[in-house]
Amino acid sequence: MNKRGRIFVFGDNVNTDEIIPARYLSSANATELALYCMEDCRPGFGKRTDIKGSLFVAGSNFGCGSSREHAPMAIKAAGITCLIARSFARIFLRNCINIGLPIVELPDTSGFAENNDVEVDFAVGRVLNHSNAQNYEFQPYPDFLEGIVRCGGWLNYVREKFPPGAAELQTNKARRME
Repeated sequence: MNKRGRIFVFGDNVNTDEIIPARYLSSANATELALYCMEDCRPGFGKRTDIKGSLFVAGSNFGCGSSREHAPMAIKAAGITCLIARSFARIFLRNCINIGLPIVELPDTSGFAENNDVEVDFAVGRVLNHSNAQNYEFQPYPDFLEGIVRCGGWLNYVREKFPPGAAELQTNKARRME
């Protein structure tokens, strides 16, 4: 799995209220939430037409604050394909994986600048900044996490791995073998 696009750079401690302000949480519709993505950091960001296929690069503690699932939903629905940061808030990280939004932690994100062309290769664990020819390495996802992200989230992964009736088939097969 590879993700490539231009990047938008954010600093440290970007919280979930900055990602999707509470005043817009009257809806759980991801498309609606996307319109207000990063509204308090960059007013009008979610309504831009040039963000689809882009990536975010941030400093430490991205996604801190409340545990609302709306924050990664808004980012993904806005068309952002990957998040790169020095660190993520723990619950935010889990929420990203659960909805199939890939994330990468790098010890240093200072070598990235707004609008750089960046490519993430999840299979080998490499981020390549095409704009300045710098490479960064990270630990590739374990197979099960890669599967969750590839399927678009935890629920899709479970549906793929355990389709309706699969448990009954396994039970019946085990009984026949007894």
